[in-house]
Amino acid sequence: MQLNSLPAWLDWLEKNHPTEIDLGLARITCVAQRMGLLTTSAKVITVAGTNGKGSCVTATAALLDAAGHSVGVYTSPHLLHYNERIVVNGKPVADEEICSAFEAIFNACQQVSPDYPDSVSLTYFEYGTLAALEIFRRRQVSAMVLEVGLGGRLDAINIIDADVAVITSIALDHMDWLGDNREAIGYEKAGIMRANRPVVCADFYPPQSILDHAQKLSASLYLITRDFGYSVNGDSAWDWWSDSSTFAAQPLPQLPLPSIAAALQVGRLLGLDLLQLDAFSRVAELRVPGRFQLVQWRERQVILDVAHNPAATAYLVERLVQTVAADAKIHGIVAMMADKDRAQSLYNLKDQINSWYIADLSFIPRAASVEQLQQNLVDLGRGSQYSGSVANCLEAAYENSNQGDCILVFGSFYTVAAGLQTLNAMP
Repeated sequence: MQLNSLPAWLDWLEKNHPTEIDLGLARITCVAQRMGLLTTSAKVITVAGTNGKGSCVTATAALLDAAGHSVGVYTSPHLLHYNERIVVNGKPVADEEICSAFEAIFNACQQVSPDYPDSVSLTYFEYGTLAALEIFRRRQVSAMVLEVGLGGRLDAINIIDADVAVITSIALDHMDWLGDNREAIGYEKAGIMRANRPVVCADFYPPQSILDHAQKLSASLYLITRDFGYSVNGDSAWDWWSDSSTFAAQPLPQLPLPSIAAALQVGRLLGLDLLQLDAFSRVAELRVPGRFQLVQWRERQVILDVAHNPAATAYLVERLVQTVAADAKIHGIVAMMADKDRAQSLYNLKDQINSWYIADLSFIPRAASVEQLQQNLVDLGRGSQYSGSVANCLEAAYENSNQGDCILVFGSFYTVAAGLQTLNAMP
C-alpha cells in the first residue's frame, strides 16, 4: 500500500483496527517476528508506571547520550506532532522515515503464516511501536529507552526484553483495563520484568504484587528508600544516594525527583560514571513539554500540565504552592477524558484554583462533556465562569485575570496540546 504522507498514514491507522485499545502480544509478536525485530544488540530500558514515566525516560536518555550512546527513544502520546514519539539522538525522526517503516509493517502484516492465515490487523499504537523498533534498527542505535503505553504485561512494548526495567509509580488509572486496585495494577506493570535482570522501582509504597513478581523471576529489585533515594537539601539542591555512595548538594531538578532518582539508578546499573558525565547538572536542566511547563504570555504566567488522575493532580498542587505567588490568583482551564477519576482529580485542586473554565473537547470521542465537568465542579461546591474551546478559554481567562496572575491548563494531553497550539499562534 502506498500512502504519500504521514497524515495520510495516521488517518488510515485510526480507522484500520476495530478498537483503539486491543491488549495482547500475539498479533504484534507475529509481525515483529516476520520483520526480525524481536531481538536487538542495543541496551533496552523499558519504563512503566502510572505517573512520571516521561520524566524518567527523558533523564535516562540524556544520561545514555552523555555516555556516548546512540539513543532511540519511544514515548506516547505526543502533544503537537506524531514525530515526537520516535526520537533518535535527541531529534524527532522525519516523516519519510516513519512512512517507510509503516510501509514495511503493512507488508509484514499481509504475509500468510499457519498462525495467521489471513492478514494481521494492528492498532495505531502497535504500528507506532513497530515503526520505532524498525527505525532504531535502521539507525543502528546502541541504546533504546521505551515508554510503556498502557500497563506493561500486555503492552506492545513488552515484546522486547528489557535489560533494565523501571516502574516509576503505581496509582489508580486506566482501571477498566488494569484493575481497580494498586495490587492488580502493580501486577500488570510488573510484567515488564525479566528473569535475573535488574528492575528499578520508584514507588515509595510498592504493591506486594511487584515484590512477589520480582522474587518469582529472581529479578534484582532496587527499591527507592531502600536501595537508592534522595533528600532535598535547601531550596536549590538535593542529595542522591545509591547503596553506600552519596552525591551531596547537587543542583535540584525541575522534573519529579522520584523519576530522576530512578534514572540515575539505571545509569549506575549500566555502569555509567555519574560524576564524570556531569549527570546531576544534566538532569537539572531537563524539561518535558506539558509537564508543569511554564510560559509567559501577555503578562500572565501560564502553566501547562497533562495531569489527568488524582495522584498527578496532587503532585500538581505541590508544584503550584512552590511556584505561584501567594497573592496571585489561579485561573484553571480543564478538560478531561470521561474514563478518568474526574471527581478526585478536581477535588485536589478545588482550593488552589480561584476561577474555573471548562474546555470543550467534544471532537474527542473519549472526552468528558462540558456538562459532566460542570457537574463535577458543582458537586465540589464550585462553579465554572466560562466554557468553550481551549483557545476561547484562554482568552476569557486573560480578560478575567490581572497582571501577575496564573493561568493553569490541565487535564489531558489533548487539553495541553490545544493550549500550546493557541499560545504559539496568539501573541
